[in-house]
Amino acid sequence: MAISTTENSQRMLLWLVAVAFFMQTLDATIVNTALPAMAASLGESPLRMQSVIIAYTLAMATLIPASGWIADRFGTRRVFLGALILFSLGSLLCAYAPSLSWLTAARALQGAGGAMLLPVGRLAVLRAFPREKFMPAMTVVAIPGLIGPLLGPTLGGWLVEYASWHWIFLINIPIGALGCMATLSLMPDFRAETRARFDLAGYVLLAASMVMISLALDGLADRGMRQAVVVVLIVFGLACLAAYWLRASRHAAPLFPLALFKVNSFSVGSLGNLFARIGTGSMPFLIPLLLQVKLGYSALHAGVMMIPVAIGGMLVKRFATALVRRAGYRNVLIGNTVLVGACIASFALFSESLPLWLRIAQLGLFGAINSLQFSAMNAVTLKDLPPSLASSGNSLHSMVQMLSMSLGVAVAGGLLATFTGLLAQPQPGAPSAFQATFLCMGVITAASAWIFWQLPARRLNVRGE
Repeated sequence: MAISTTENSQRMLLWLVAVAFFMQTLDATIVNTALPAMAASLGESPLRMQSVIIAYTLAMATLIPASGWIADRFGTRRVFLGALILFSLGSLLCAYAPSLSWLTAARALQGAGGAMLLPVGRLAVLRAFPREKFMPAMTVVAIPGLIGPLLGPTLGGWLVEYASWHWIFLINIPIGALGCMATLSLMPDFRAETRARFDLAGYVLLAASMVMISLALDGLADRGMRQAVVVVLIVFGLACLAAYWLRASRHAAPLFPLALFKVNSFSVGSLGNLFARIGTGSMPFLIPLLLQVKLGYSALHAGVMMIPVAIGGMLVKRFATALVRRAGYRNVLIGNTVLVGACIASFALFSESLPLWLRIAQLGLFGAINSLQFSAMNAVTLKDLPPSLASSGNSLHSMVQMLSMSLGVAVAGGLLATFTGLLAQPQPGAPSAFQATFLCMGVITAASAWIFWQLPARRLNVRGE
């Protein structure tokens, strides 16, 4: 049977969005195993490279809330094209960065482009496909997003080993160029028929709060920032957050309506996502550093060692829904959050004396329980939102996810720098800086289990999440 022009254009649109999603998720993980090589090239300590990751995730968290309104205002084709150009330009500037400050700024530009790729692509798919075909279409788009984190650390290690770290950014240039040409011919130009007035003041307050708090936490990691500046940033960041909350309570159309937090599962899920992901968000930063800096792994070897994490995460997906249906969200999230924290703390035992098979099993176990955690948290956060709040709730949820990753790396970097200074001349039997950091991140994660205690004790219906 011949394929209609509409079906063919829809299929090509899915490929375009899927490739863009793959490029964005690949770049979020490909950098991790290259951090020591970057540090050596730029004359920096590997333990001070967390700003490279923070800049990317923080830029994404900051711009995601505005992505839907920007696409409605300027059209999906123009915004998607602009996102690809920004991402490619940021990649080029990263490759030729002469200093850590330059690299950090270029990563922020790259993150600004990446922030628009998936939300705008998802919006285009939503409007191009009928409702009954949207879920299968998004499943096709999501598959490359799972492959990107699987390939990222290994590909990054291979490029560092056999070329140079610059190529982890340069490979984006030809892909971005092809994506720009495909966008001009394949991306439909959807715009909203009626556009709500954008809450610019609320957006500025919320973005300023995220940036200042993240910078303050990053400043704790011995980067020459005075303690007074850190305190001022935290105070002003919290003040901006309080100002946004007060404004949203009386604004007719706030960026994120406070009615979202009247939905118990959403408020609990959002807080749980924020705090539980601080520990898990630090692991893609900490584990490659541990393997290379402490255990002497090559970049390629460290990247290969991250494969069990991705495989464990993919294998557990098929069992997540059945487990939640049997035990309920509350029980699963309380128990699994404690397990995730214990698993993070167990990496304090990761050493050369540990058998290789046990290291691989430990990494695979972390990937599995971490994947279950994400699936359950994502489902419980969005499951009860009414249609009128679904769009803003999804945007806020995406922002919280990226913000928690940024905070996780900032907190881990700060702890690692602090313990490195305190344990520069450790006493016999005292933990190393890495061990102390893993223990602290594990405790932070396990402690967030109390948030999920606020969910109803009854078993909740699971509708295929």
